[in-house]
Amino acid sequence: MKQPVSLAPLMWDMHSHLLPGIDDGAPTLEHSIELIEKLIAFGYVGAVTTPHIYWDMYRNSPEIILEKLAVVKEEIAKRQLPFQLEAAAEYFCDEHFESQIEQGKLLHFGKEKYVLFEISFIQENINLGRAIFNMRLNGFQPILAHPERYEYWHSDFSRYESMLDKEVLLQVNINSLTGQYGPNVRRIAEKLIAKGMVSFIGSDCHHVGHIDLMEQARSSPSMKIFLESSRSLHSTISAH
Repeated sequence: MKQPVSLAPLMWDMHSHLLPGIDDGAPTLEHSIELIEKLIAFGYVGAVTTPHIYWDMYRNSPEIILEKLAVVKEEIAKRQLPFQLEAAAEYFCDEHFESQIEQGKLLHFGKEKYVLFEISFIQENINLGRAIFNMRLNGFQPILAHPERYEYWHSDFSRYESMLDKEVLLQVNINSLTGQYGPNVRRIAEKLIAKGMVSFIGSDCHHVGHIDLMEQARSSPSMKIFLESSRSLHSTISAH
């Protein structure tokens, strides 16, 4: 087995579901703290957690998210945990998302105004190009969440290259490197990393099972390649 690498060089995670009771992530405050303690054990110093905003399923708003963030931050302080927690969102690319772009109301992080978004796992989003254009027009830096998981792109690698051409950054899930989502997802994730196309690698942590898989991912050769890559932008995450 390969020698596991430390995740400490990442410092900040930028894709997770740590806020309690507002999406398919941590159901309670106790679960939130359990996940945070495990991220600390991996060497993370902080996270920008990203609850879903998906209008057909999770009608979260900045107000709801920031209210929950305050609750978790208060508990972190009470327990004196060495962890900084901020929040943005994982936006689903739908009509509501587009309206929020036009109003300039997107939750973002970093000086670069990073915005994490996802698209359908099932079929093409016909509004994808327009949404990307409008994010850039409104001063946001789009980050596409887990592009390796959009299986309808697997047969046409140029789709990933086109995202970079449109100045969209790519974020791969750590656990894609374990085969958790299938061998083809793993293959694409490894290829994206090998080609230096990945700017962020996120936990996408929803529950303890994801933490266990992250432990496995530490032994992935692609994890080591990413950690040694100058393409990584994790050092820019904490600049709020």
